[in-house]
Amino acid sequence: MKKLTLEKILQSQGFGTKKSCRYRVLDGLVEVGGEVVDDVLAEFDPTDLAFAVDGEPWQYREHVYLALNKPTGVECSRRPAVHRGVLSLLPDQFTARDVQPVGRLDHDTTGLLLLSDDGNFIHAQSHPKRHVPKTYAATTAEAVTSQLVARLTVGVKLIDEPEPLAATARQIDTHRVEITIDMGKYHQVRRMLAAAGHNCVALQRTAIGVLTLEALGLAEGEWCYLDAAQIALLKAD
Repeated sequence: MKKLTLEKILQSQGFGTKKSCRYRVLDGLVEVGGEVVDDVLAEFDPTDLAFAVDGEPWQYREHVYLALNKPTGVECSRRPAVHRGVLSLLPDQFTARDVQPVGRLDHDTTGLLLLSDDGNFIHAQSHPKRHVPKTYAATTAEAVTSQLVARLTVGVKLIDEPEPLAATARQIDTHRVEITIDMGKYHQVRRMLAAAGHNCVALQRTAIGVLTLEALGLAEGEWCYLDAAQIALLKAD
């Protein structure tokens, strides 16, 4: 990759305007290889470049791919209307570099959410024709029965829509059922459960494709970078 000045590297990573990044360098706030670099004309190969800004370590990434365990009461929007936005859970640098949610979770749904600034990745993961499977754990007010599981896998009738069905469904415990769907209709899981006579009182997305929240080990509100192997699994689905 072509060498870039440090101010351009910082700007590409979301640390502000070119001018503000230049002053970070001039003020001695940027380190490369453990050494302060205050020369604005110094150039570096950004590929896998490790640096620190104000003492916080960072690594150059052409694009970022993130996983977040979204808590309840958070909107998947850059312009939230009622609740706080999901980007408030991330460092400001990600907002500056236009990181966006890949699809959406309702404000009262928790669990696995992907975010990225790679438009091609977002489009590929969100396109309905791709049928990316997503798995949810739903808690119901009524006891889960074998009849409910059967109805979900056969299909339930929703108003003005074809009968959606779960790709898989299984009972987790007395009041929880795991449902995998490969389409993303509005409130689909909650509406399917309601059509089958069960009120969904809590909903958590536990997996996207083969990427699971359990394997990521994220507590609610926590996020992490996805590594190359995890990204490849998502792209391969």
